[in-house]
Amino acid sequence: MAEKKFTIWQRLGSVFGPNSTMDQSAPVFKFDKKELLKTTDKTNYEREKLEAQQTMYIGKQWQKVESNLYQQAVYYEPTRMASYYDYESMEYTPEISAALDIYAEESTTPDQEGHILKVYSESKRIKQVLVDLFNNKLDINTNLPMWTRNTCKFGDNFIYLKLDPEKGVVGCQQLPNIQIERLEKGMRFQPDRYSQEMENDALKFTWKEKNMEFNTWEVAHFRILGDDRKLPYGTSMLEKARRIWKQLLLSEDAMLIYRVSRAPERRVFKVFVGNMDDKDVDSYVQRVANKFKRDQIADPSTGNVDMRYNQLAVDQDYFIPVRDPSQTNPIETLPGGTNLAEIADIEYIQKKLVTALRIPKAYLGFEEAVGDGKNLSLLDIRFARTINRIQKSMIAELNKIAIIHLFLLGFEDELTNFTLGLNNPSKQSELLSIELWKEKITLFKDAVAPIQDSVAPVSASWAKKHILGFSDEEIKLDIQQQRIERAVSAELAKTAEVITKTGLFDNIDQLYGKKPGEPAGEAPEGGETPGGDMGGMGDIGGSAPPPPSGGSEPGGVTPESFNKNDLDLILEDNLFQDKSIIDLSRGRNSLIEVDKKLKDLIDK
Repeated sequence: MAEKKFTIWQRLGSVFGPNSTMDQSAPVFKFDKKELLKTTDKTNYEREKLEAQQTMYIGKQWQKVESNLYQQAVYYEPTRMASYYDYESMEYTPEISAALDIYAEESTTPDQEGHILKVYSESKRIKQVLVDLFNNKLDINTNLPMWTRNTCKFGDNFIYLKLDPEKGVVGCQQLPNIQIERLEKGMRFQPDRYSQEMENDALKFTWKEKNMEFNTWEVAHFRILGDDRKLPYGTSMLEKARRIWKQLLLSEDAMLIYRVSRAPERRVFKVFVGNMDDKDVDSYVQRVANKFKRDQIADPSTGNVDMRYNQLAVDQDYFIPVRDPSQTNPIETLPGGTNLAEIADIEYIQKKLVTALRIPKAYLGFEEAVGDGKNLSLLDIRFARTINRIQKSMIAELNKIAIIHLFLLGFEDELTNFTLGLNNPSKQSELLSIELWKEKITLFKDAVAPIQDSVAPVSASWAKKHILGFSDEEIKLDIQQQRIERAVSAELAKTAEVITKTGLFDNIDQLYGKKPGEPAGEAPEGGETPGGDMGGMGDIGGSAPPPPSGGSEPGGVTPESFNKNDLDLILEDNLFQDKSIIDLSRGRNSLIEVDKKLKDLIDK
């Protein structure tokens, strides 16, 4: 066996590194002077030379674009930090906190079995490995809702993967989003031969405060791609609501200040000053105002002033000097703010906030569902599209984790032999899809149904192509599948001929079935049914025991004419609810004794 040239980590880096098939490498045309193109055709030489020049030009174009993207990421870094601090503050607004909870809950809805993530694979082994990874090692039912909420909040979520060269991914750890930086220099043009320096261009993650650097396969970067200006980072679901959120805070603060300052009632005290000199009016009014206020009490031990007795403050009530002695109502009450219920401006900004969050207002509790919930159902379908977008972003990085795990376990040939999926949160969306397919099938049947004395409007192949949307290859495959299904149906129809005995009822047949060589209707030896407590009653409906010598009494019921149905009718009749008869019928007594007891009862 040949010795491996690279370690498992080097080979894993080649999968996610700059030389992987998933990387967009710049076109490189190796044109070495030592290895000139040898040809006798000048036209061929000129064509190859021109292609080399054009390739080098395209490569330089890539280099310029890469440089621009890198500069854009560098300039965005301070802005990203500021937005992260805003997102942390927005968390304390109830509407936004509820919106983040709804994002996480709707995106990770469990199915009937309680599983959030579904794993599909043609290989049973691959499915078992991935189910064990997500359910046991990563505890996806607990962690995925938190990862989803964090991703919706910041637009990014960084998870450190604990890797083992033999066991694959064995655990994970949440990294602080605000301290992680993604270094993605993108495409690099190299006109010369391959150099190991290309490894520096691979995707890296750095933890700035810890001065740590991670490879791309060590960190799972969940991100919601929505704004190209924020690349290579994601876009938060709260980004469009940042400005509106600040406006809402200012409006609410202004509303509270207005209520505090204008809501209390104020009083106007009219102080009669008569012909007093104008210079003395102010001091006189102030002296009168001080009389209205009670004296302040100072605590001698602490020096604190007790303001409980200062009920009338100068800044709340007005003292106005008047000279007219006939002035009525020396004390008047001024009403507080009369438009305190007017919050149209708050509601306007709140509506804009809900629109930016893309969540129906009924979900946040601002309004009740009307129209038997039909309006909410329509909104639910639109909201499901937003949730599906979030789910796709989460699945994209979960696929990366699964690929890393399979690669470390040695499944290099089956890295794509699986599909991950999350549950659709909208039942209305599923019902709408079912209703659409129902209409298509109905239209298909009507289109291919033959008309009396004529042919069908269209052929089945035409209807499959234009109504159901099948391609020619899918139509051909469908016909082949139908032929196989007909063959299977024919085999199922002959099952009774092929399988004469399944063995499923062997235990029952052994206990209650007829023994080999036993004639029909013959009771087992002893006159009792196997395992029964009915005694002689076990023979009712079959062969009865022979009557005693002398036959039956005149007018009695003979055992031959007495059957189980007659006994049931007698026992159910209210006229013969005699405990002794019931005891006889349930005990181990012959039918003759039951008949005698009945006859005696009738004679009485």
